[in-house]
Amino acid sequence: MQLPIEMSAITVPAPGGPDAMQLARLPLPRPRPGEVLIKVTAAGVNAPDLSQRAGHYPPPPGASPLLGLEVSGEIAAATGAWKTGDRVVALTNGGGYAEYVAVPAGQVLPAPDHWSLADAAALPETWFTVTQTLVMRAGLARGMSVLITGAAGGIGGAAIQISRILGADPIALVSSPDKAAYALSLGARAAIRHDSDDVVARIRELTGGKGVDRVVDMVGGDATRRNIAALARFGHLVVVATLGDRHSDLPLSAFVANDLTLSGSRLRPQTTEDKAAIAARLRRDIWPALSDRAFPHPKIRRFALPQAADAHRAAAERSHFGKIILLTGEAAHAIV
Repeated sequence: MQLPIEMSAITVPAPGGPDAMQLARLPLPRPRPGEVLIKVTAAGVNAPDLSQRAGHYPPPPGASPLLGLEVSGEIAAATGAWKTGDRVVALTNGGGYAEYVAVPAGQVLPAPDHWSLADAAALPETWFTVTQTLVMRAGLARGMSVLITGAAGGIGGAAIQISRILGADPIALVSSPDKAAYALSLGARAAIRHDSDDVVARIRELTGGKGVDRVVDMVGGDATRRNIAALARFGHLVVVATLGDRHSDLPLSAFVANDLTLSGSRLRPQTTEDKAAIAARLRRDIWPALSDRAFPHPKIRRFALPQAADAHRAAAERSHFGKIILLTGEAAHAIV
């Protein structure tokens, strides 16, 4: 594959709002030992991108300063078991909002069969996150019930589908009829409206009075107290984000009385070895299910790479659900 000298990429010369992002021409990244170079078809847009753009989430040491934590595309320069031209998705260490990105080979997965590369770009960041936190750390297992807050978002949708694949019982918590319908279409057994339902009472009803075994908490604050009340004995609360409130007055007596566990974690600062271990777990236990033609794909909104500001504005809308991707190359030209 003949490689160009330069590429188009989104830069953020100074932190700010969506318009702080600029399209620029940059040299192609040079893969380090153990890395592959990917010609990007699409890059996913995620909440950490919005935080980094605003100056609230600086990249860890050694990571690319460019935005973009997940991509799909083709291998342009190979290493290890990968070959030039392989269709792949990857969890990046930044740099995804570009036409090419260098990624550690262990963070790359084959694009699932029957998925377009555009759709597949919506997978890595959220599926790695849920596998790390809910599966590997919180021990999600067959037969467990799981309350998933923010269930119509990227992480919430991934949590629903991973729970189903592993034989668990996902219950969605959402804020609108459209989001409830979407969560059910992804495989949730039930969708609870936190704006109109008695959440804890509904959970007790759905679990025969027991409560849920696991909670994926995306909100924080008072919602976390409610989520603790919804847990069964030996339950585990997995704090993935604090989109509502970073602080919560926790009822510690409930943790003691019900043998509860709370954990929190971030994906981005994990080591290359840890990210490769997550990828290996995904590939072995979860990834094969995605190649079933009947497997539901997430709702995806598409923008061209030069429309990154519009994509970030869309991601920040309260009504947003599903995933947003940025397209490069010919697919991007069709949008523009």
